[in-house]
Amino acid sequence: MSKVLTLGELLLRYSTNQGEQLSQASSLNLHYGGSEANVAIGLSSFGHEVKLLSKLPDNAIGQGAIYQLKRFGVNTNDIHFAEGRMGSYFVETGAGPRATSVVYDRKYSAFSFVEANEWDYDTIFDQVSLFHVSGITPALSPALAQLTIDFVKAAKSRGVLVSFDSNYRGKLWSLAEASAVFAKILPYVDYCSMGTLDALNILGIEAADSAYSEEEALAYYYQKMQEKYPNIEVFYSTRREVVSSDENYLTGTLWMDQTYYTSKKYHIPYIVDRIGGGDAFSAGVLHGLLKGQDAQEIIDFATGNTVLKHTVAGDALGLSEKEVAAFVQSDSSKISR
Repeated sequence: MSKVLTLGELLLRYSTNQGEQLSQASSLNLHYGGSEANVAIGLSSFGHEVKLLSKLPDNAIGQGAIYQLKRFGVNTNDIHFAEGRMGSYFVETGAGPRATSVVYDRKYSAFSFVEANEWDYDTIFDQVSLFHVSGITPALSPALAQLTIDFVKAAKSRGVLVSFDSNYRGKLWSLAEASAVFAKILPYVDYCSMGTLDALNILGIEAADSAYSEEEALAYYYQKMQEKYPNIEVFYSTRREVVSSDENYLTGTLWMDQTYYTSKKYHIPYIVDRIGGGDAFSAGVLHGLLKGQDAQEIIDFATGNTVLKHTVAGDALGLSEKEVAAFVQSDSSKISR
């Protein structure tokens, strides 16, 4: 398997029980999360050697985050410790027509105070096949935006593949700020998670013909994004049909070799937790690309992985390749004996 490096913030997540509002909750469920950490856990569970670069407070909470990563086999040797707090976010779990909502509390975290590169590029990129980062990391501060740009340049200069997940969060920065930073990152990217809204709102691509079907429109956006950034070999995203907070339909899509690929449509009648679903999808796509699988196999596996994430509480999914493949190949949710 491949050696993967990623950079991002670890967070504490506090979430209500379904049917409770944050303003009225008397207790909250605790999980560790973070986009890059979720991808790291997914790829490590598939057998890849994965290292996460981050910064944590030097206390029991920081050690708890380390334990969470280690139990899934993620290398934490280059996570630094410092004074400060751990960033967190609060989730009000939706139900029926009421959507899930998020409140961030991540200012002044230990990671947000990173001002410059604290790692040796030559050492950390040694024998690395892929560097992965999301758009959340550069959204946290101007210094982290520059650090993200520097990291993708350093990876590219050393022949390392670069993976980037847009992960735009309107509560962290504006579209104009994201567009300006993404324009400096995307020229160095090989694999990219972006969809219709990214194409329209961040990359400024002209809207597709209104006569196009949803699939035709997405294929158009993929093609236009690749024309804008021909260095990007693969684009991918999910299409979600929301019936309610509890029930969705989900389809995975992939643009590779100038061809549009799609998975089957999955019906998810009861969602346990959809947070981290995009990271599980990215982990599935990257796993297939690193293994050199064909495009249809990649998108089928990645979509199965994100569907399974919807059935598991917490931010990360740590299933084996064998477990995900068995689900993809099965049309039944009967007990496996």
